[in-house]
Amino acid sequence: MNIKYLFKDVTIDNRTREYVEKRLSGIEKVLDKILKTEVEIDRDKKGLFRVEVMVSTPRDLFRAEETTESIEGSIDLVVDELKIQIVKKKDKLWTKIMRGARSLKKKMSLDDDARF
Repeated sequence: MNIKYLFKDVTIDNRTREYVEKRLSGIEKVLDKILKTEVEIDRDKKGLFRVEVMVSTPRDLFRAEETTESIEGSIDLVVDELKIQIVKKKDKLWTKIMRGARSLKKKMSLDDDARF
């Protein structure tokens, strides 16, 4: 997976980076083709961590953002939100395909003399 990181006023150790990559690998299981993934982590004035993840595919762009007290908590919530968005999009597409198939089936007419 092609992951681009952007850190503002935060330094990240290898353990946290591995955790982020591990959690984002779950998105690869749901999406077929990911062009790039951008992760932005920064700290606000209150000391909370804001994590924003954008996942680009050939047709869509999925984005989620969360602000919590820890980077790990934020990344967990962001990945869950991205999975919800992706599943909703796939379900919507599948519904359109099935609706089109049903309308074609209704338009088809069988001859009364047909033997089935």
